[in-house]
Amino acid sequence: MAAVATCGTGAGSTGSMVAAGSKNNVTSFQRRGPRASGSDSSYSRLVSIAGTRPSVRNGQLLVSTGLPALDQLLGGGLAVGTVLLIEEDKYNIYSSLLFKYFLAEGIINGHTLLVASAKEDPADILQELPAPLLDDNVKKDFDEDACNHKTAESNIKMKIAWRYQLLPKMEAGPVSSSRFGHYYDASKKMPQELIEASKWHGFFFPEKSSSTLNIEPCSLTHGYIKLLQFIQNIIYEEGFDGSNPQKKQKNILRIGIQNLGSPLWGDDICCTENGNSHSLTKFLYVLRGLLRTSLSACMITMPTHLIQNKAIISRVTNLSDTVVGLESFIGSERETNPLYKDYHGLIHIRQIPRLNNLIYDVSDVKDLAFKLKRKLFTIERLHLPPDLSDTVSRSSKQDLAEPSKLLGPGCGVMAGGKKHLDF
Repeated sequence: MAAVATCGTGAGSTGSMVAAGSKNNVTSFQRRGPRASGSDSSYSRLVSIAGTRPSVRNGQLLVSTGLPALDQLLGGGLAVGTVLLIEEDKYNIYSSLLFKYFLAEGIINGHTLLVASAKEDPADILQELPAPLLDDNVKKDFDEDACNHKTAESNIKMKIAWRYQLLPKMEAGPVSSSRFGHYYDASKKMPQELIEASKWHGFFFPEKSSSTLNIEPCSLTHGYIKLLQFIQNIIYEEGFDGSNPQKKQKNILRIGIQNLGSPLWGDDICCTENGNSHSLTKFLYVLRGLLRTSLSACMITMPTHLIQNKAIISRVTNLSDTVVGLESFIGSERETNPLYKDYHGLIHIRQIPRLNNLIYDVSDVKDLAFKLKRKLFTIERLHLPPDLSDTVSRSSKQDLAEPSKLLGPGCGVMAGGKKHLDF
């Protein structure tokens, strides 16, 4: 009887606990809370970092590149712990603009910056960052651009093939102020008070190269060794590697490296066809190891058009997570070709990382072009005049086939299986 009474008491207490749990809408799976609450708090701490959001595909933490259209092409943004390689255009005009967008996005979101360059002083680079645009100003600029092209589009509407009319229209403007990523005015500079309030670290190679460095002989150049040590010190000293779990406020380290692989860094990979690529590839290998274990994201611009050995470019691509190429029309025949009068160049998505996935989605849109307007840098579909136009010659028609061959099958990668771009 005592045993029965004991069981009855236990059942009664269990029933009261279930009743209390159902009353408070708490399931039994949440009773072992200390460990779960600890992991939830750390996860919420990561998600609550300004300027970040989890990927809808794999849950990876993402940051914006500073260009919402490029974020969409990369599957939602740049994953934390990865390297984005920008293949510079020949005159380094538009690639440097993307580099500044990346840094400006970090300042707006309060991220810590690490700017490395062998050409310009990092302090001077920050002074040239574009100013952020408010939502109303962005919409106004897009509306003005739409009005300017409305007349021209109405004149050629009847000449465009039916398949072009079926393509969905792109939304270039922002939807709300809570969007991921910001727009910037390329004609204005960022206010000085924002730059002074930001936290950044600069690495100017000409200043660092004068100091002596006692290390064992290896295949890395002096500039790459100094830069890796500088990055490693910042990551470890400021806790971006997660070495200080008690730190309540977490942040993102944005690393920007300009003109990597150029002779300014002491690398001869661009000077000779059979240059030693071990220094550059080893640098990228070690850099990725540092990024994988830290809350950091890196953008590198590289003059790949100066590298004559294609095998070296292939190795550099494999050691990078995301690769985007810019092909400017400046100095080429396409600059004066009326077929490309509305664009300033082509953009090629060379490689997209497979993070926690075996495959990635490929969009139907493969031909992508960019243009720099009065204030905005935009990425659009490459719309060429139809064959019905009398102004299209036979040689121009042959030139139309080249962009699709150059863009390759890796362009237009989207997240979530979208069928078209939405920018």
